Amino acid sequence: MRLRALLETDALGLRLLGGDDELDRTVRGVMTTDLRDPSRYLSGGELVLTGLAWRRDASDSEPFVRILAGAGVAGLAAGEAELGDIPADLVEACSQHRLPLFAVHETVAFATITEHVVRQVSGERAGDLAAVVDRHRRLMTSGPAGGGPEVVLDLLTSDLDLRAWVLSPTGRQIAGAGAPLPGPLGATLAGHHLAATRTGRRGPHRAAVAGTTYSLFPIRNTGRGAVPAARDVRESVLSDWLLAVEADASDWPAARLDLLQGVTQLIAVERDRRDAARTVRRRLAQEVLELVQAGAAPAEIAARLRVAAPVLLPGLGVAPQWQVVVARVDWTATNLSGPAGVPGDIAGGPVAQALLEEILVDPAVSGPDSADRIAVAHTGEEAIALVPLPAVPAPLHETVGGPTDTAGTTGAPAAPAAPEAGEAAGAGAAPAAQDPALHADALLAAVREPLSAGLADDGRLTLGVSAAVHSAEGLRGALEEARHARRVAAARPGRVCAAGHHELASHVLLLPFVPDDVRRAFTARLLDPLRDYDRRHRAELIETLEAFLDCDGSWTRCAARLHLHVNTLRYRVGRIEQLTGRDLSRLEDKLDFFLALRMS
Repeated sequence: MRLRALLETDALGLRLLGGDDELDRTVRGVMTTDLRDPSRYLSGGELVLTGLAWRRDASDSEPFVRILAGAGVAGLAAGEAELGDIPADLVEACSQHRLPLFAVHETVAFATITEHVVRQVSGERAGDLAAVVDRHRRLMTSGPAGGGPEVVLDLLTSDLDLRAWVLSPTGRQIAGAGAPLPGPLGATLAGHHLAATRTGRRGPHRAAVAGTTYSLFPIRNTGRGAVPAARDVRESVLSDWLLAVEADASDWPAARLDLLQGVTQLIAVERDRRDAARTVRRRLAQEVLELVQAGAAPAEIAARLRVAAPVLLPGLGVAPQWQVVVARVDWTATNLSGPAGVPGDIAGGPVAQALLEEILVDPAVSGPDSADRIAVAHTGEEAIALVPLPAVPAPLHETVGGPTDTAGTTGAPAAPAAPEAGEAAGAGAAPAAQDPALHADALLAAVREPLSAGLADDGRLTLGVSAAVHSAEGLRGALEEARHARRVAAARPGRVCAAGHHELASHVLLLPFVPDDVRRAFTARLLDPLRDYDRRHRAELIETLEAFLDCDGSWTRCAARLHLHVNTLRYRVGRIEQLTGRDLSRLEDKLDFFLALRMS
């Protein structure tokens, strides 16, 4: 609104004292102050209201007005309730700095002026933004892509003073205006949104994090690529984007809520385009997968890989390695937010496909197109990703003939040693010096919290990762390896579980598949006599047994670890053998004790 409009409103009781040639200034807000220096609270364009409590004598006026003019305020309104007529020194200072000055009649409260200005400014901003949004909607739905969701988010910030971000279901930032949202905060907000959506509550959802309130709006595709509404919220909850706004929308008027709904529809158009762009990559993955599963000749599979490589790794210029990642989402029959049904009612393959496409993106990489090197297909209830990796330079110690093939299931060169969990966060992560490969635990580290909220108490995500291969011959083995690793993950407790190829060569592979009743009986038969003895005599036989096995049966090293004399250790081991009827000098008995401790 313009300053001139304030004079035309009789109810405000304003009288112009100077600055009649500056009345076309735009008012962007209002602030009441009696501070001598309010500059830290000014951003420009405000109508400043003051009761003149800051003025002690005539010398105070010019510094005060100079500060306001320097901050770019639209005008100054001084109340007559305290001093009666406005001091001449203030009128002179405003004239000197070309700042419009109004006198506020003593019968008019500053709250009345504030309410009027806020109502007018908000109404005009909403109207202007609504017109821009409507125009932008027409452009985006009928023509080529413009600036993407950032354009609309910039409008929210500049016209409504709302900071907003578009987030994926894992909390990764797709788009934002201004400073990026910290990754952990994005994951927390996504978790709040998914949990609220699973209860069936309609958006926007309110979330308070670290003293700041956010409103979370679901983004559902209603554009050209829209699909019929999901029969069950679980069909879409793990793939929908959300709009996080730094504000409490619970007391917003209907017009502003409608405006934000329009913004989400605009962003849904961008989501539609993103999904369309993934069609080619999905088709490539599907073609390769079908060839691999049908047992096609390696030459035929290699030909398809040569077609896929330029699409997935543009400009790389070298033959990549490949990894296979298999994911599955399973639901129980309980449905808290929709009609009753059985797990078969939900097509798990498409859900797992969309989710795996998101998981394989580095959480630190923003933007809707950051998954352009990931090809995911689905078959039945599984989603299968074909992930290209840059070729790893051969270590100096390798022979001219190249690396030696392993005897494992892949029939391909051994993958680099796996780093500790957390070293790699996703397909887009910067590779380690000699290891660009994906690792199961690291893939889920950043997304476990929000996904667990979306899965609630009736869903599970399990994921398996193969070793890296660099030939068509190795893909079939890599696929079976990833599937087997996923079955290992499925045998573990928890809503979100993953396993990698390195776990398939360990006894750990066998333990999850032992039935619970067999595990309990086996561990009870071996360990219960020792536990009972420890409870009665505080002999620490279990601790002694664990240390003895960890030290590979070395009497000296075990005694040093437990701070015991070797004779005391021999006595304890003898007691263990007496109570269990086993001989710890025999490999078979050592192995039984080792497995019992692992399963207990």
